[in-house]
Amino acid sequence: MMAQPDPARGKGPGWRLRLGMLLPSSNPAAEPEVTGALPPGVSLHTTRLKLAGSSREDLLGMTNGVEDGVRLLTDAGVDRIVFNCTAVSTFDVAMGESLRQRMETVGERPATSTADAIVEALKVLPSKRIALITPYIDPVVEREIAFLAHYGCEVVHRTGLGLAEGKAMSSVEPGEWYRHAIAQADCGADLFFLSCTAIRVFDVIADLERDLGAPVLTSNQAMVWWCLRQARILDPLPRLGRLLSA
Repeated sequence: MMAQPDPARGKGPGWRLRLGMLLPSSNPAAEPEVTGALPPGVSLHTTRLKLAGSSREDLLGMTNGVEDGVRLLTDAGVDRIVFNCTAVSTFDVAMGESLRQRMETVGERPATSTADAIVEALKVLPSKRIALITPYIDPVVEREIAFLAHYGCEVVHRTGLGLAEGKAMSSVEPGEWYRHAIAQADCGADLFFLSCTAIRVFDVIADLERDLGAPVLTSNQAMVWWCLRQARILDPLPRLGRLLSA
């Protein structure tokens, strides 16, 4: 289903949707992955917030710049704004709502977070038993397990590579994420969640779903799906798996 173009934009950037993204400063992976997957007429516009570590102080510190980041994105005329960081937005079950309210108050336009997208994706995919595969250090993994448990999901397997910042996370090759997931094929999961916006996994989603016989969820994939669906853009993007195939 095609969204109606904004006549004032003609066929320029984002004639269907201009998506504004707040992104950790050390994440070099999300923009190329997301930009390469967006349907025609949807453009991505990014502002970075300081995050170059994974301590509690690092993660919560990223939220200090939200209002200033939103103001910068509104200068670009974005239609919607997403706070795109899994570790921060799933820090606790209240964080996503808090971020959304802050962004919408300042930006005066719809906003969401990676956490919101994950929760909504879990509603449409069979997802009571999850294999969680991440680049994170243990405290971040534990918080994410607690976040998923709040929404009725049991993590039956966990992988954390112990990486603390985005450049290291993005340096892991897609094939390594494929191997980590395939190694857990018999763990009893009904969904495999490759969690983190700084990992490069779009190229292995379809192969993993074929070889695992189960849906695969990733942070950037969920974010793209939820932002597009909120904007009533329903183009199928089968490269990104079951979530965006219908």
